[in-house]
Amino acid sequence: MDQPDGSAAAPVRVLLADDDPSFVESLRPLIEQQTALTVAGVAANGLDAIELADRLDPDAVVIDLHMPIVDGVTAVARLRKDHPSLCLIALTGDDDSVLHEAVTEAGADAVLLKSDLVDSLVERLHAVRAEQGHG
Repeated sequence: MDQPDGSAAAPVRVLLADDDPSFVESLRPLIEQQTALTVAGVAANGLDAIELADRLDPDAVVIDLHMPIVDGVTAVARLRKDHPSLCLIALTGDDDSVLHEAVTEAGADAVLLKSDLVDSLVERLHAVRAEQGHG
């Protein structure tokens, strides 16, 4: 994506928050291989996600719903309050519709099942730049 002045757009900076290190390590290369995306940081629990978002100021947060210390729904609510324009994507292996409704009400822009992850996540994150008017 080139800007009107011919320069390339800065990549969408993504914060990953998941307590499963092996999942994060499989997700990171998927994001990093997209030229328009970069992983800004990784959090292993909801509290770290909130603190890292404050410090790193990412464009998007991909957050698991079942995490220690602060769960994903609570973290999403706090992130939405503190960072109203942040793209918040909830990611879960749990297909419980009540949980999905709760995180949507808390402020998530999307809820993706880990099983449907790859295509949906990349497509949604690419849309962040267009929504922000940078592309």
